[in-house]
Amino acid sequence: MSYTQNPHMPKVRKDAVLMIKQGHTTREVGRRYGVGSSTISKWVKKSGNYPYHNIPTLSSRPKHHPQQLSDEIVWKIFKKRLERNRCSEVVQKDLENEGIKVSLSSVKRTLDRNGLLKKKSPWKRYHPPVDRPYPLKPGDLVQMDTIHLMTGPKTRIYVFTLIDVYSRWSYAKCYQKMSSDICVSFMKEAQRHSRFNFNMLQSDHGPEFGRWFIDRSGKNHRYTRVGKPNDNAHIERYNRTLQEECLDRLEIKVDVINCALKKYLRYYNCERLHLGINLKTPNQLLSNCVQAIG
Repeated sequence: MSYTQNPHMPKVRKDAVLMIKQGHTTREVGRRYGVGSSTISKWVKKSGNYPYHNIPTLSSRPKHHPQQLSDEIVWKIFKKRLERNRCSEVVQKDLENEGIKVSLSSVKRTLDRNGLLKKKSPWKRYHPPVDRPYPLKPGDLVQMDTIHLMTGPKTRIYVFTLIDVYSRWSYAKCYQKMSSDICVSFMKEAQRHSRFNFNMLQSDHGPEFGRWFIDRSGKNHRYTRVGKPNDNAHIERYNRTLQEECLDRLEIKVDVINCALKKYLRYYNCERLHLGINLKTPNQLLSNCVQAIG
């Protein structure tokens, strides 16, 4: 009998088995219920597991695929994954080097069934790629980032940082909270203090640099490429310099840090010599650019 979804079939099977137990033949019961005698025999055999209950309809799905991976290959996939925590492509190539032929899709499927496959978050927004401009003048590429400073086990304050890749001119300010609104205010404040226009802003994928920030900043914006830390190398190096030369020596309070940042930024932009710009200060380089344009 073909697979059925009739909700009354479990009871029908039980009644048919009761007729067999009362002395009727399988042929007689089959005519009564419109099925073959062999089907009645299967119901009687199955009734041993359900002596006093309806005989349920079991799934017709096969218990295994004829070409499924053997337990030995599945275990080797687990072992390769757990040894080095490498990606599916590497696991498949290692098995191939050992003479075990298994497709990449089978490796991914096996890892996925056992929770060992890293999946992309369904909530992550897609950020279309934007070409990275080559900085030929101040403002062509301005990188932004945020430093998190812990003030307690679960509390922190935030230092927003910004640097121009061409001139190394920088700006920083500390805030009690972190949000896209504060990030826009910080960027506009940095624009007022700078001597050039920000043509392209670049940041990582932090929540403060989300769609709200892009829509209200009024600037061209690009995200760093995932897995390419060198995209934001200048701001990351600046953050380390800022922490070593200023923040690590201060009490972690917003007012204290902002007071110290005013003095440090004056030193960084006007007095500190930078190897990356031929031992000049950012202000010297900016002055030379203004003179060349004039």
